[in-house]
Order: sequence, then structure tokens, then C-alpha cells
Amino acid sequence: MQASYNGHTLPEGGQPIQYADGKYEVPDHPIIPFIEGDGTGRDIWKASQRVFDAAVEKAYGGKRSVKWYEIYAGEKAFREFNTWLPDDSVKAAMDLRVSIKGPLTTPVGGGIRSLNVALRQLMDLYACVRPVKYYSGVPSPVKHPEKLNVVIFRENTEDVYAGIEFKQGTPEVKKLIDFLNNEMLKDAKKKIRTDSGVGIKPISITGTKRLARRAIEYAIANGRKTVTLVHKGNIQKFTEGAFREWGYEVAVEEFRDQVVTERESWILGNVEANPKLTVEENAAMIEPGLEFGSDEFRKTLYAEVKGVLDSIGQSHGGGKWKQKILINDRIADSIFQQVVTRPNEYSILVCPNLNGDYISDACAAQVGGLGIAPGANIGDGYAVFEATHGTAPKYADKDVINPGSVMLSGVMMFEFLGWKEAAKLIESSMEKTIHQKFVTYDFERQMEGATKVKTSEFATKMIENM
Repeated sequence: MQASYNGHTLPEGGQPIQYADGKYEVPDHPIIPFIEGDGTGRDIWKASQRVFDAAVEKAYGGKRSVKWYEIYAGEKAFREFNTWLPDDSVKAAMDLRVSIKGPLTTPVGGGIRSLNVALRQLMDLYACVRPVKYYSGVPSPVKHPEKLNVVIFRENTEDVYAGIEFKQGTPEVKKLIDFLNNEMLKDAKKKIRTDSGVGIKPISITGTKRLARRAIEYAIANGRKTVTLVHKGNIQKFTEGAFREWGYEVAVEEFRDQVVTERESWILGNVEANPKLTVEENAAMIEPGLEFGSDEFRKTLYAEVKGVLDSIGQSHGGGKWKQKILINDRIADSIFQQVVTRPNEYSILVCPNLNGDYISDACAAQVGGLGIAPGANIGDGYAVFEATHGTAPKYADKDVINPGSVMLSGVMMFEFLGWKEAAKLIESSMEKTIHQKFVTYDFERQMEGATKVKTSEFATKMIENM
């Protein structure tokens, strides 16, 4: 632990959060680093910090407090240190364990492709966690936004975000295409066009299983009843299809007593409805068209049905499976319409990086948009909570932007630290303030009879509502 980072000493009276044996030890006065963010981040952070401090004071009467410590990234870091992401900022975030940040600019013209992605990869923050739920009074484009209440677990370090790309026309891409076409695809009809740019999409057992494990642990701890693996495995069988298979493996191998897969629930449910059902009849019910399959396929399915009945018939049968967490999967394109037409059937979505990026924003649109969409990037021993929207530079320093994303990310952070009373105060006061139609311009223009207020005024009203 350093005494200072980026030339700034740590605040007096604070202690670092510790991490040992998979658990965080949070002192009463933790030092928490923050990055205020670029563009509108400056206004948002000022308002949010006031709300955070007021909630902690209200909840604990001075027995607890946050010792905020500024670290640097983005434009402010570049102006002061001539680098977009100083090593000391990353070191402080790691040494102090838990931090929070506003939106950051992505540098143009080379270097780091995205500061957000860089932080996730440097700190191995493999789980992007995005809760999406509706707050009463928020304008929404759908009729029943309250039916959507999901937590999205998005893998953060692999997939196309791993950044392995080769530009069209370069010697490197020519070498790669020649190798693929002439060696790997030598006897195949499929070939890569020689005028292509090429990206590589890695999805690993390690990356997939640790994400699925964290999602299932969250479901158990928070009483969530379904965990859905989102994938495009019908097309990309060895990456996204493998993501699906490895997710199921984690569920049944590590959480057998607490979970049931969707196919297992069908098999057990069929027997409960008809105890005299044969294995063959049961198999035909879970796999329509089975009679047209090969003998080998039928034998495999019969073995699956028998295996389920033999292994968990006693522990999960007789309706007991209905009390377990249901593990299922959905094709990525299907889930986009499912979260609109049947949102209450989903609770936790576990996604590879790109799918998770898309579905997070699509879900957020139903409950008010990215202005109030919180997020966290979590690894083993480190966590960074963040605004999920961009910097909106044309609104910078105008005190007009909705601060909800950072504020609700603070709610996530306080819950993560075990300070649930402070978290609840922030969340409830925000909902009350919105319900009073005391809102920033993005909501005011969609709400009849609303009062348009500044970012700072919204924060003041929230503090009053505590």
C-alpha cells in the first residue's frame, strides 16, 4: 500500500478495504477511490457525492463515513499527467479494492481503444453486473415496465472485446487469411475473402465458468429463481455454443442441490403428471420428432432421461424441483423479443461480452434509459462501480444531466459493502423524487406536469426526501 498515488496522499482517518478468503472486510471509514469522469461526469459526480454522504450520515449518524479519494483517468488525467490512464490510478483502484467512476472519454486515433475496457482487463474485472428494474413514475416506452426486473451478468474480458483484430490490407491480415484458407480451410468450401478485416473471438472455459458461478451464487444469495444463459450457439457452436454448455456444467457440477435445468424440469414434471410413463415415452415428450432421429440419437436421449431420474429423481422429484433455481438458455436474438413480450419470466441473464452489451442497453430502454442504469465491474478481490452512459460533452458543466446512473451505481456499491441502510435511503429517495415529478430535462419532457430541475437541484431534493 502506497502513502500516495499520482502525487496525492491518502485521506486521513480512513482505512483501506481488505480482502481475504473470498470475503471483503470493510472498515467503518473506508477509503474509496473515485474517478469523476469526463464531460457531464463532473456535474454528475458532485451531485452524487453529496447524496452518498447524506445517506451514510442519515443511516449511521457519524459511526460510518466514506473517505473519498480522487484518482485520475480520461481527459483530466491526460491534462495533468499526459496519459489517459496513469499506472498509479490502476494501482490505487487495486490496492483500495472498491471504487466508483463516472463516464470516460474513449481516446480517438490510436492507443487505448477504450478506457473502460482497459480498466476491466488490467484489473481482471470479469463480471459486468447490470441490474435493470423499474422505478415508479419513470417515463417508459412500454406499457408494463414494472414487469422487467433482471440482473445481467456480462462477461467482461473475452469475446470480440478482447481486441484481437487485423486490419484489411495489412501484411498481418494477409498472412492470417492465407493460413486460414490454405491450411485450416484447405479442404472446405468455406473461404475468407482476401479483402477482409479479421477479428478473433475467444471464449474460454475459465472465463465462462467463473461468470456463471458468480451469477448462480448471486441468485442463491438474493432469492432469484431463474438463471438464463444467453448465446448464439446455434450458429457459433464452439464459442457461444460452448458458453452454453460450460454454463450448464457449472450449474449441475457445483450447485446440484440448489438448481434444476430446464430439460430436467420437463423430465421430472412428465413423471409427476404420469408416474407410469416409460423412459421412451418421456423422451418423446421432451424431444418432438424423436421418431425421425437416428438410433444413436434416440439411445442418447433415453440415457439422458434415465440418468436424470436415477440421479435426481429422489432429491428433486415429487415437485421439489419447483423450489430450485431454474437454469435455462435462450438464443440471443430470441431473448430480445422475450424481454419485451414476457419480461417477468426472466430474472438473471448470463451473457458473453457482446450479447451482454446489447441486451443491457435494450433492457435499460424499457425502464427509463441509460440515465438511470447502474453498473458494476467485479473481479476476485476488486470492484469498480460506474455510470453506464457516455460523457455527453455538449452538456458538460451545464448542470442539467440526470445523475441517476452514478447514484444507483452507488446503491450497488453500498449493498456490495454491506451498507444496506444507506443503499436503501438513496434508492427510495430517488424514487420518491421522481414520483414527485421533480426531474431533470430528459424525464421532464416525457412527463406531464413535471418540474424541470438542475442536476444539483435533483440531488438537493433527494437529500430532503431522505
